[in-house]
Amino acid sequence: MARLYDSRKRILVTGGAGFLGSHLTDRLLEQGHEVLCVDNLFTGTKRNIDHLHNHPRFEFMRHDVTLPLYVEVDEIYNLACPASPVHYQHDPVQTTKTSVHGAINMLGLAKRLKCRIFQASTSEVYGDPSVHPQPEEYWGNVNPIGIRSCYDEGKRCAETLFFDYHRQHDLEIKVVRIFNTYGPRMHHADGRVVSNFIVQALSGQPITIYGDGSQTRSFCYVDDLIEGFIRLMESDASVTGPINIGNPGEFTIRELAEKVVAMTGSKSEIVYHDLPHDDPKQRRPDISKAQSVLGWEPRIALDQGLGRTVEYFESLLKTMAAS
Repeated sequence: MARLYDSRKRILVTGGAGFLGSHLTDRLLEQGHEVLCVDNLFTGTKRNIDHLHNHPRFEFMRHDVTLPLYVEVDEIYNLACPASPVHYQHDPVQTTKTSVHGAINMLGLAKRLKCRIFQASTSEVYGDPSVHPQPEEYWGNVNPIGIRSCYDEGKRCAETLFFDYHRQHDLEIKVVRIFNTYGPRMHHADGRVVSNFIVQALSGQPITIYGDGSQTRSFCYVDDLIEGFIRLMESDASVTGPINIGNPGEFTIRELAEKVVAMTGSKSEIVYHDLPHDDPKQRRPDISKAQSVLGWEPRIALDQGLGRTVEYFESLLKTMAAS
């Protein structure tokens, strides 16, 4: 795909020390840009960006996006927000503030700088969907007062703000809806199903499935997701999104557990617990818009991506055990 911008840009990535943010930062640096990585390190970690410590075009700033930020940049990727239930339910009020106040602050910055801004939204805006797979036109089925609402409704409100800034101030916006993503640099204790299963399998702990394991998810490898980010950000200004980025391959949670056990050679048994409140029964993106508008689709199969992720966690757990 032809790149619209060839010159070096200074790019702000909020949440840049997180799982997705650090991979995006790597990719932008590979393209020759300067990156200002902003993170309050609530769920992000310096370990994800240690390899960039001496990079001449990389800068780290510890900052919370719920507070105003005064910097000079050419583009903004707004990824700041805890994204796993364990983390976003730890302080739900702060989670909502991060989504809403963070969006307001970053949009205000983009308005002042007259620059393009990207919002990392989520498939959680669809809630427990009554339409399957989920197209961007589906408005969702979200509980506004449940334990997941701080994240789901926070992200929905952030999308509202982005489109109102676009209509009211003619701001160039890009909104992506991220479906389940996995890969190296996931937090080992984030409670997400891929990291949970791999850590449990490698540690010889029981593998915990919530519900009967028949609920489905679609798993996108991180490199594929970041390619979708870049293509959306570099698309024509008329392409605002929201656009689903995810892998339409659908697997039951039980199938994923069995794959991880087989891949790790673990002797862990699979145990079942009650399904958490408001947990979606199925989740699968309709990516026809990403295919037609961005020429994007995932390329890395689940077995291949899981292999790389298992290798990462094997190394991480050894490092943690030695320290």
